[in-house]
Amino acid sequence: MGCESCALRKFAEKKPDSLIARLWRWHTTWCPGWKRYQRELAKQRED
Repeated sequence: MGCESCALRKFAEKKPDSLIARLWRWHTTWCPGWKRYQRELAKQRED
């Protein structure tokens, strides 16, 4: 998945108080790719 290696996500994790991090968090509230990625992670944890 692209979310796993996303440069914006990595930057947001490094600097959680930055504007980019705030945009990233907003983006994850509606992004279908992010939601799919989260479901995949949850599924992997169950296995």
